Amino acid sequence: QVQFVESGGGLVQPGGSLRLSCAGSGSKFRIYVMAWYRQAPGEQRELVATITSGGYTNYTDSVKGRFTISRDNAKNTVYLQMNSLKPEDTAVYYCRGGPRFEVWGQGTLVTVSS
Repeated sequence: QVQFVESGGGLVQPGGSLRLSCAGSGSKFRIYVMAWYRQAPGEQRELVATITSGGYTNYTDSVKGRFTISRDNAKNTVYLQMNSLKPEDTAVYYCRGGPRFEVWGQGTLVTVSS
């Protein structure tokens, strides 16, 4: 059974940085498309970034130039490096992936505030 566990969320000041991690279980992590989503209070869940098995990445416009998605297949882990954080980045961040892109992590809360 594939599972993902996010970590690294917390409170950060505007302009600060945070790195989220998504640790996966299973033997075929290397072939999965992986993604980060976020859900702000009262808002719909939105796609933030994706990374293919070959390392190709895409980002939503609001985070381009500030966030970087990466993966370390040897560690079964995908990362989201978040720089120049803004209050509007406050959300619960989720990773998603698996053999049919059907598995979600439990989420980790990021709060950007002074």
